[in-house]
Amino acid sequence: MDSFEWNKIIGAVLGTAILIFVIRLVAEGVYEPEKPAKPGYTVEGVVETTGGGTAAPVEEAVPDWGTVLAKADAGAGKTVSARCEQCHDVSSAKTTKIGPPLWGVVGRARASVAGYSYSSGMMGDHAPWTFTSLFKYLKSPATMVPGTKMSFAGLPHADDRIDLIAFLRTQSDSPVEIPAPAPVAAPAADDKGAAAPADGKAAGDAKAPAEAAKPAAAAPGK
Repeated sequence: MDSFEWNKIIGAVLGTAILIFVIRLVAEGVYEPEKPAKPGYTVEGVVETTGGGTAAPVEEAVPDWGTVLAKADAGAGKTVSARCEQCHDVSSAKTTKIGPPLWGVVGRARASVAGYSYSSGMMGDHAPWTFTSLFKYLKSPATMVPGTKMSFAGLPHADDRIDLIAFLRTQSDSPVEIPAPAPVAAPAADDKGAAAPADGKAAGDAKAPAEAAKPAAAAPGK
């Protein structure tokens, strides 16, 4: 095959490559997908950002334990605990499995089970496991205790965590007492410093007591 034939073949290949490149550019311009104004669904736990900045994660409100634990479903919590029992023993046997036993965990000092090898992150704090600290830890263990050996992703739903904590509270020789409910906030005062009436009416809407008690005048001539 002479050089002329080779030139024809190379030219044909280059021409085909250029044609494909041009067609691709045109197709991208014509069929460019439009991004929806609003996502079709939101992934739980991911904070949407606007304006190119990174939004700070919203801090989850801590429950009023005196209120929520009194009506929590410990039976449902026992069901949720099945996920924990793959690695932990929740019974009074206090058997060490992949993780430390959870009998008496509510109120127990962190990283305090003798003979268990905790991570350095967990060993950095020996504060007791309170209702609130368990509530936060069970949502995302790796977030609260970076470097924890616990690979469990967490329980995103607050109700599941509350029921689980209610159940774990009962798994103890001396269950931690449920605190009293938080006091109800007093009604807001108006501009003059007086509390607003309970029925929502302004002070001037009701008749003054003296006026209400004043007897009606007798008709003339009677």
